[in-house]
Amino acid sequence: MVRVVVTGMLAAQAEGRQRFSIDRGTLGEALQALPVADLIFNERGDLNRHLNVYVDGIDARELAGLSSSLADAREVRVVAMVSGG
Repeated sequence: MVRVVVTGMLAAQAEGRQRFSIDRGTLGEALQALPVADLIFNERGDLNRHLNVYVDGIDARELAGLSSSLADAREVRVVAMVSGG
């Protein structure tokens, strides 16, 4: 079981809930199980480009992306990127 933490707007859309205990094999499966999955993924099923996802502090893009195994993971953190201009 892995703890998934969502912050900011995602937590607000999850009725204020920030932490979820998820029992799934891969990162993609765990994120799909969240009540805010429609905000995490785009229409093609890819991660929303405005989000960063970390597995135990490591950017998921440095791992196997959505196929990353969560067998030994303790925490997944989904963070909205800050941008401006």
